[in-house]
Amino acid sequence: MSSQTSDPQATIAMSPRPGERFTSLPEREWRDAFFALTTDVRAAVATDMSRAELEAFLDRLDPDEITDVLGYVDESTRETLLDTLDSARREKVDFLLSFDPESAAGVMNLDYVTVDADRSFEAVTERVRRFEERTGRTPTIFVTENDVLLGELPGAALSTADPETDAITDYVRETPSVRYDRDDEEVLAVFRRNSERTVAVLDEDDDVLGVIYASDLLGLIGEATGERLYEFTGVAEEESVLDGPAVKIRRRYRWLVLNLGTAFVAAAVVGLFESTIAAVAILAAYMPVVAGMGGNAGTQSMAVTVRGISLGQVSLATGKRVIANEAVAGAVNGLITGALVAVIATAFSYGEFGVLLGAVIGVSMVANLVIAGFFGALMPLTLDRLGIDPATSATIFITTATDVLGFLVFLGLARAVLI
Repeated sequence: MSSQTSDPQATIAMSPRPGERFTSLPEREWRDAFFALTTDVRAAVATDMSRAELEAFLDRLDPDEITDVLGYVDESTRETLLDTLDSARREKVDFLLSFDPESAAGVMNLDYVTVDADRSFEAVTERVRRFEERTGRTPTIFVTENDVLLGELPGAALSTADPETDAITDYVRETPSVRYDRDDEEVLAVFRRNSERTVAVLDEDDDVLGVIYASDLLGLIGEATGERLYEFTGVAEEESVLDGPAVKIRRRYRWLVLNLGTAFVAAAVVGLFESTIAAVAILAAYMPVVAGMGGNAGTQSMAVTVRGISLGQVSLATGKRVIANEAVAGAVNGLITGALVAVIATAFSYGEFGVLLGAVIGVSMVANLVIAGFFGALMPLTLDRLGIDPATSATIFITTATDVLGFLVFLGLARAVLI
């Protein structure tokens, strides 16, 4: 791809006419460029294109891809474009449009054939040949017996099996399946639990309805990752880089107000030690160090725990080991970073405090990183158990714990040791 299109999302997204910018690309690049865009930018491109441009674009796409594009245009445009398709593609697109785009059926495609378990290799080969001749693509071969899915027949078996002595059931491998109405997250979970490249989509009667390939899920994984990133930072998933200030303010201020409340809690704790800080002014210089290290360590623990929750690896009932491991890791990291800070603090304040100030800061660092590891693992597990998305809210509680408890330990030790 030329340098002109090396970053299509950035150039198209920032264009005042994204459809015009998109159609300026060579037509052979349209498909790859369009499906590399985010959902918001795809919608902007599709709605900005003329019907003639959309018709030319759809002519290059498969039925499942056409379905995706039509999901971004209004009903009148959709009907007009459907009328331009040949009858075979129109039938497939109508079929796919009847499903929720965020379900298994909305992700699947129709590149499959089903064969009975008692069919010969010759008959299966002929069935595959006819499909390839009609579509130009190689299908997944699903084998059924009495209308029950047995699994997938690898295409390689058609050339390696001995048709005189082997049956196709000798080569069938079990294939995971999912109901057509299951949502995207469940489809992703099925792929995570299995190493196969394909998942069969079944209807209410357990008949094969379609197939989902691992490559079909790349977009879902990217969107899921993006959603978690948005949640993690307290930004609404639907917020676009092109949104105006009013939209951004409306979608973010609640998070900032909540964070402001927790900041006042930490400030109240610091206020309890006002006389200590006044007597030992140098403590104010090290307070951000203790709080910042605790917050960063807590965020690291939270990120690992949330990932474990999303993958189904851990829950509150089984999380004792995770919490203990994070607390121990916090203690060791606290010793390493605390020792470094203690040396620096002692070097700068030895004449006034000797090694005492360094010792206070070092011990406080160890304590706060243990706190960070403990709450960084505990809070996501607890919130998940309560049915609250930990990626959205855990970070607020964790930073509150590291700030409040970290200041209590640091300033409390300083009062006891230095005054």
